Amino acid sequence: MYQTDPPRPPKETLPTMYDLPSEYPEDSGLPDEFHLFQPQLLRETFCPPNYPAEEVFVASDLNLYYDLRHTLWYKRPDWFAAVGVSRLYEQQNLRLSYVIWQEGVAPFVMVELLSPGTEKEDLGQTLREINQPPTKWEVYERILRVPYYIVFDRYTDKLQVFQLVADSYSELDLSTPRVWMPGLELGLGLWQGSYQGIERLWLRWYDASGNWLPTPLEKLEQESQRANRLAAQLRELGVNPDDL
Repeated sequence: MYQTDPPRPPKETLPTMYDLPSEYPEDSGLPDEFHLFQPQLLRETFCPPNYPAEEVFVASDLNLYYDLRHTLWYKRPDWFAAVGVSRLYEQQNLRLSYVIWQEGVAPFVMVELLSPGTEKEDLGQTLREINQPPTKWEVYERILRVPYYIVFDRYTDKLQVFQLVADSYSELDLSTPRVWMPGLELGLGLWQGSYQGIERLWLRWYDASGNWLPTPLEKLEQESQRANRLAAQLRELGVNPDDL
C-alpha cells in the first residue's frame, strides 16, 4: 500500500459509520419491553448542565466500533452517553453507529440491563476465547476506559456501579441506590414511579439538589399545573384570566 508522508490520520483512511454494518441479522437478544422503555427514560432525563445539548450524544442498542485494528469488532450497549461530542455525526447526520476512531470521544457512562443470557459477560465473569474479540467488560474497562459502568438487574432490582480507578473497574459500595457523577453534574439512581403506565423501580437521572429530572411530558404537566394555580389565584382576586 502506498504510504503518504506524513501518514494520513485514521479518520481519513479507516471506515466510517457509512462503511460499517449498523446491524447484524444473526445477533441474538431482541429488545423486550423493559429494554425499550428503560433506555427511553434514561434518554429523556439525561440533561448534563455543564454541556450544551448539541454536545451530548446518547444511544441505545447502537453498534459501537472500538478497535481500529479490527474494524468489524463492535459492542452493542443497552444505553450509553458521550459528552463533548457533536449530537449529530459531523454536525449534520443522525448516526448509524458510533465509530470510536472517527468520533475521537469515548462514552462517559455505559448502562447494561441484565438478562439471564448476558449476565456473566455484563459482570466481567467470562473469559476471552482464543482468536475472538474481547469481552464487553474488557472493552469498556481497558480499551474505551469508560469512567462509569452501570449494571441494573430488573429481576432483583439490584444496582451495581463500577468506576474506573487507575486501570480497572472498582465497584462502589452504595449505601443508597444512587451514584453522583461530578463530570456530568448529574446523578443516576433508582426511582420508584410510573413510566409509560408501568409502576416499578426505574433507573433515572437526578440533579445536584437530588431532584429527579423530569421527562418532556412531565414538564408539560408541571407547566399546566402552574398555569391552573395561577388562574385560580387570579379568580380569587376577581380577575378573569381569560380576559388577560
